[in-house]
Amino acid sequence: MPLSHRRLERERRTIAAMIACFCQGVHGTSGDLCVECRALLDYATVRLERCPFQEAKPTCVKCPIHCYQPQIREQVKAVMRYAGPRMFWRHPILATRHFLDAYRKTPPHPPKATSPSEVREESQRMACPTPRPEK
Repeated sequence: MPLSHRRLERERRTIAAMIACFCQGVHGTSGDLCVECRALLDYATVRLERCPFQEAKPTCVKCPIHCYQPQIREQVKAVMRYAGPRMFWRHPILATRHFLDAYRKTPPHPPKATSPSEVREESQRMACPTPRPEK
């Protein structure tokens, strides 16, 4: 499912820019992402595609649903801690829009599935393989 909403596409571009900044600064890559960062970007993209809020999505830190696995959430926090301050120099428009998105109202929880088949379908839809870096 492609990212059809402009807001989600901008969110994808922002996380991609942050991961690229982190990968270049911490892992010393130039150009392409390393395997670990590529896996993290792929995971984040899938999470955005499957976000139940879609266009009304708040920033992840304000979201009532934490869809990232705890280990990956810590990786993203490390990326954002490193790249956040640098984003205003490298990508000032994306950084400013992301900063302003933090002031968006958090939408209420999306309705939960009620029947067992809906619950099973929702859990399968949200399932995403854990990215594992190649050794």
